[in-house]
Amino acid sequence: MVEPLVILIGMFTASYLIGGISFARIISRLISPGLDVAQVQIPIDQSSETYSAVSIGANSASSVLGAKWGMIIALLDILKVFVPTLLVRLFFPDPLFFGGVALTGMAGHIWPVYYRFHGGSGYSAAVGGLLAIDWLAVLVTPLAGIILGMVILRNVTVAILSWMWLLIPWFWFRTHNIWFVFFAVGINILFFLAMIPEFKVMLKFKKEGRLMEYGRGNLKSNPMGRGFLKIAKIFKINV
Repeated sequence: MVEPLVILIGMFTASYLIGGISFARIISRLISPGLDVAQVQIPIDQSSETYSAVSIGANSASSVLGAKWGMIIALLDILKVFVPTLLVRLFFPDPLFFGGVALTGMAGHIWPVYYRFHGGSGYSAAVGGLLAIDWLAVLVTPLAGIILGMVILRNVTVAILSWMWLLIPWFWFRTHNIWFVFFAVGINILFFLAMIPEFKVMLKFKKEGRLMEYGRGNLKSNPMGRGFLKIAKIFKINV
């Protein structure tokens, strides 16, 4: 009889390796041979300067391939975590099992062994795991985050990121199961760690007094960011 720990390790390893598949790199090279999406340059607003994209995922790929391919890559990144998590949930309906698979898939996306541990921010991968665990959270928490950021605090960064923070109270009030709460905390920890290189870039531009220009350039460089800029304009938020 196979020990549960062996099964668990096997699941986590497999989900990490699947999560590490970089569709941003694969698709970009298929569409434009010779293109290295890891070398994508993000412009600084109101400047001719650029900086290298920190995260390699759907957003960075969409900045050079366009919104259509960016959406396809995001969908594939979602599916590579959604499918393993759903399969494990169907056959091993224990939050420790399927929650762990979702988190290790996200970790693989952020730190893929195939690419010297240089991957994406984990945004799409987190959505993939959530869709298999609680699809309603994918609808409710981003909407709540937009309301919190745009309407209440009038801050675009909060609007973009707060949906992940809101997952923690969401899972507690929805399930009252500590394992689901740990899963939500895990998503936030992984995303925070993934964003550390981006935070370092932000601090650099803040010291130079160009944080706003960096932020606008970053948002304008990809479809999701441009979408948030349009929402900010509706609510008359200065970005």
